[in-house]
Amino acid sequence: MTPGYFNGTAASFRTQLHPVDEVGIKERAARLATRSIKKSSKIEGLKLALSMIDLTTLEGADTPGRVRQLCAKALHLHSTRPELPLVAAVCVYPTMVRIAREALKDTPVKIAAVATAFPSGMNPLEVKLEDTRYAVGEGADEIDMVISRGDFLRGDYGRVADEIARVKQACGRAHLKVILETGELGTLDRVRLASDIAMEAGGDFIKTSTGKIQPAATPEVVLVMLQAIHDFHRKTGKKIGMKPAGGIANSKQALHLLVMVREVLGPDWLTPDLFRIGASRLPNDILMQLEKERTGVYQGGDYFSND
Repeated sequence: MTPGYFNGTAASFRTQLHPVDEVGIKERAARLATRSIKKSSKIEGLKLALSMIDLTTLEGADTPGRVRQLCAKALHLHSTRPELPLVAAVCVYPTMVRIAREALKDTPVKIAAVATAFPSGMNPLEVKLEDTRYAVGEGADEIDMVISRGDFLRGDYGRVADEIARVKQACGRAHLKVILETGELGTLDRVRLASDIAMEAGGDFIKTSTGKIQPAATPEVVLVMLQAIHDFHRKTGKKIGMKPAGGIANSKQALHLLVMVREVLGPDWLTPDLFRIGASRLPNDILMQLEKERTGVYQGGDYFSND
């Protein structure tokens, strides 16, 4: 296989299809959701989840001022709690990467940029590649690309895989997160197949959704994607990251995700290098819960930051 070109075909992916037991997935997801967590483990889990967040603003109304505000929030979520970790990254449009880079200079917070005609993915490949190269050139550490769902749903899996491989090449030094937009795929079988294609084609992470389509990061979808990562690692030895995104707004959801990751993939994946959560409101809720555990009293969300 030459760099930047994937030679898989629709037929080859059909022969590798891993049918999903939907009843079994729903039952397992429900069981994991009932796991009790001790207070000490809950506190450590919330801190860990905070360190895994990609703090996100992806609106048509985004301005340089709004992005600077987001970056300030990323760096000053909890000025009175210096022992707490910073978020992993901020996620913005390519045209806002330079603004974020200036605001986050000399900090460990990474910059992720959505690219490839986010959220629709409905541009020619060369436009998508230029979009990717532009974002990396502006200073993005990570690229979140969207797959062409139309090609996938038509069964043109080779085209989907080739596009991912070409975007991966255009990323250069940047890591690639491949967004499946699971809410448009329709079935868990398709979610599994899209996950397999994304990993085989060179994605560093697989990501549930753009956040623009519901349903998004449902427990069942996340579980299927984690299982795909587990099987890919067993087959190849390569560790692929996972990023649920879309509708994750509270601490209970975040802790449930960590339980699922540990159960399916093990503790090695409980790091921002291999697990991220795409969110905008989640950090405040985590901080509220941590303050409640520390003081016994809830604070309002804007006690920490006012978006």
